[in-house]
Amino acid sequence: MIVVTRAGPLTYMADDTASANGLEHDLTTAFAEELGVGVKYQVVPPNELEEKIAGGAYHLAAAWLSPVYENILASPPLFNTRDILVQHEASLPLTHLDQLTGKTIHAMAGSRQAATVRKLIETIPDLKLVEVEQGDILDLLDSLGKPPVNYVVMDARMEELANQFVPSLRSSLTLGESAPIVWLLGAHPNPELKARAEAFIKRIHQDGTLARIEERYFGHVRRLTQPDIEKFLGEIEKTLPKLRKHFHSAEQISGIDWRLLAALAYQESHWDSFATSYTNVRGLMMLTEETADRLGVSNRLDARESILGGARYVNILKDMLPAEVQEPDRTWLALAGYNIGPGHLNAARSIARQLNVDANTWYDMKRVLPLLAKPKYYSRLKSGRARGGEAVILVENIRSYYDILTRNEPPQPPFTAKVEGTPGKMPGIKLKR
Repeated sequence: MIVVTRAGPLTYMADDTASANGLEHDLTTAFAEELGVGVKYQVVPPNELEEKIAGGAYHLAAAWLSPVYENILASPPLFNTRDILVQHEASLPLTHLDQLTGKTIHAMAGSRQAATVRKLIETIPDLKLVEVEQGDILDLLDSLGKPPVNYVVMDARMEELANQFVPSLRSSLTLGESAPIVWLLGAHPNPELKARAEAFIKRIHQDGTLARIEERYFGHVRRLTQPDIEKFLGEIEKTLPKLRKHFHSAEQISGIDWRLLAALAYQESHWDSFATSYTNVRGLMMLTEETADRLGVSNRLDARESILGGARYVNILKDMLPAEVQEPDRTWLALAGYNIGPGHLNAARSIARQLNVDANTWYDMKRVLPLLAKPKYYSRLKSGRARGGEAVILVENIRSYYDILTRNEPPQPPFTAKVEGTPGKMPGIKLKR
């Protein structure tokens, strides 16, 4: 199945190992698995997307699109969204559309947002649009407040995620009406493919699949405050350089992305090698004395020993989970176990099964873990009471810190991104019934 898309956090991103992720990537992959076919993604530059969609040499166009293309059939909506104007927090906020007179707005080339501004230009005097062809929306937002980029129009679904990377941005105006996000099927789609896409989208709305995939990308972005993010960005500049070599070594030994280990360490100790809690949990990775002994850490206050010990412990916790727990849920559940211990994590998984929810997904377990603090549940458990809600907050914060680090710090070792798909003859598609 050929899927036309474009790069971006809502659509398709190649990670450090040249594998891909992204909200629409995961949705189209799930659809292809249901059909029993493989997927070939064609990642198209923004300024070429409209021409590619009109050309029709694809099965799906999944690029955070609305049904605005003439004679191109669309699926039922996956989401609904709006376009919003954002500006730097230090600038005077706009409150009415007529204040856009004489302003210049930047938008990504070929985006719905650019089309929204072009429509406004018809009624607002001297409003100008600059379409940016390089990078993605986060790159553009990095320039916000630095002339000439004073105003950017973006998708409202991106706002909370973008705030993690650019904490100084503020939304001011809503531009245009609510818009559906759909898959485009071309002018003459395979009738069976069209019917299967419609049935798939209806099902994922009803059975929670859509919510679980959306949570993977946006479920954690509401935890950190602006001061939290600004402080973390400052520590990346000031403190991380002294610890980076130890995190690199830990990745080489454990196979865990050094930036994830750094995010965990920051959540645990704010990168303070001498941190100590009232329960005598100590060091950069805040290991208990018992856990440190098991891991062979002789000095919990030694940064290198603590980081290596913490990395080994994360891998032990991941290995304790059943084989059917998939990534990234496996990592998030292991990190919850890092906070409350594997016994309490297993107790929470037991509660999940009793409640008939999926003990193998973070989407469900983040709602179950707080129940460990309620007598109704912990009184029946051998492991007793635990602050499961604290474990949820820890994991969600780590996810946000990890997102910020992956954008600001290079991987180890370097990767080469791979883009699949070349223009050519449209192949047939055989569906598994």
